[in-house]
This record gives sequence, structure tokens and C-alpha cells, in this order.
Amino acid sequence: MDETLVSRVRRFNRTVTQRVGALDDAFLSRQRPLGQARLLWEIGTSPTEVRTLRARLDLDSGYLSRLLRALQADGLATVDTDETDGRVRTASLTPAGLAERAELDRLSDERAAHLLGNLDDHQRTRLVAAMGEVERLLLASTLRVAVTDPRDPDARHCLRAYFAELSTRFDNGFDPARSLPAGDDELSPPAGLLLVATLHGDPVGCGALRFRDEFAQVKRMWVSSAVRGLGLGRRLLAELEAQAAAHGARTLRLETNRALAEAIALYRSAGYSEVEPFNDEAYAHHWFEKTLP
Repeated sequence: MDETLVSRVRRFNRTVTQRVGALDDAFLSRQRPLGQARLLWEIGTSPTEVRTLRARLDLDSGYLSRLLRALQADGLATVDTDETDGRVRTASLTPAGLAERAELDRLSDERAAHLLGNLDDHQRTRLVAAMGEVERLLLASTLRVAVTDPRDPDARHCLRAYFAELSTRFDNGFDPARSLPAGDDELSPPAGLLLVATLHGDPVGCGALRFRDEFAQVKRMWVSSAVRGLGLGRRLLAELEAQAAAHGARTLRLETNRALAEAIALYRSAGYSEVEPFNDEAYAHHWFEKTLP
């Protein structure tokens, strides 16, 4: 990694943590550190599972438990165990916790307005635009991609969303029974594999490979609309290419529908060349191939 880039990231982190008050023991003068304040906000106005909070905030169980105990001790939150499943715990804010959350929101708005108030209109526009870009890139760095069993609930979620989107975008809908099959066994090693992307523990994308004697075939490429624009499609495709190469494939093939214009643009920009049809996929209008380095 370029040391200059690392140094600039660290300098940026120091500036931001100081400017937003993350170094204060009493964040926004409310007698509690930023971690507790952030957890109050994340629990929100309705009960939230503790495991969901852990995934959203990317905290280990021990630290999250300590934060929750501190909020409970102050009478701001309660933690209850599910009656049917003792492994599931749910956090809720008390009336005092909701009032404290509302006050933190008010003070946070004041601090943001104060930060912007020291800049002219042009500088404010630049800062807010830059913050939006930084937020998108930080989200992109948070995305995780891993080989996943196609029977896993996250995988099932992605595949259902994939089929549902095709049904709305294809001219005549989409019926999986008319499409060439790619079942669980075909998307499991050694016949193939499935990648699932998650953001804060939530499944947001997938892509699959089927291995053949002479090539590997890309299947089930899908990215949630919630994270489009973060480069996840390109990242999934690059990881599929790396996985294919690691399994000895030297050629990748895929087919796609003309309605998926953004997917077609991605494949072309990634070095895929359009070729003659190599299968009888009912929903395909374009067939692509790429020779791996």
C-alpha cells in the first residue's frame, strides 16, 4: 500500500474525529461518550435485535454489551430476551432514552449548522458534496464478499431478489422454469460457487460460477438498488474472475438480456467480447466471453 495514501487517510481521520467531537468524554455535553450516543441513535424508536445492532455498527459482542449495560444503568434502554428463542435479544429505548435521543438529534443539528456556518455558500456546497463522496467510498470499503452456500438464508435472499428484479425488467417477465437451470448443487463446490456481498450484515449482492471442462460460466449477477453506484458489480465480477482462475479456468462465458443495459456496459468495460450464442438460454440476447490472463 502506498505510504503517502495511508498517511493522508490517517490525517483525515484525525481531523474528522476532532471536528465532530469524538474525542470528548461527554459527547455534545450530554455526559456520555460518542459510543453510547451512537448506540442510542441506532436503537431508534422501535425495538431492535442486538445482533442487528452489532452488524450495523461493526462492534464485537463484548463492547456492545458494555455499551448496552451503561445505557440500562442510566435508565435509557432495556434489553429483553425473546420468549421463543433465548439466543435472540432485543434492545429498546425507555421514555427517558427516547427523550435523550431527541435531544442528541437537536444538538447534533446545531453542531452541523455551526460547522457550515463558518463557511461561505461555495465552501458549504463543496464540503457537503465531498462528504457525500466520502460516505459512498466508505460504504464501498465496508462491503464484504465471501463464498456462500446457496442454501444459506443470505444467499436465498439474493436469489429471490434477483429473480424478482428480472420479472419486472424483462419484456415478458421471467419464469425460472424456462431459463437454463443453475441449482444449488451446480453453485456449490466442486461444480461451482456462489459469492454473496453483505453490508453491515445485510445481503446486498451476489454472483455465481459454474465450472465446465473448457470454461467457467458467470451466473446470477445481482446488486441491490440500495448499493448501486458503489462499484459492487465490478468487484463481484473481478472476484468471480479470480475464483475462476484459481480453479483452473482460462475462459469465462456469460449471457444476458438486452434489458440489462448497465450489466452489458459493465461486461464490455471489463474486457468481455460479444460472441455467437453458445447455449439456448430463452432469455438471452447477448453472449459474452473473456480470456483470463
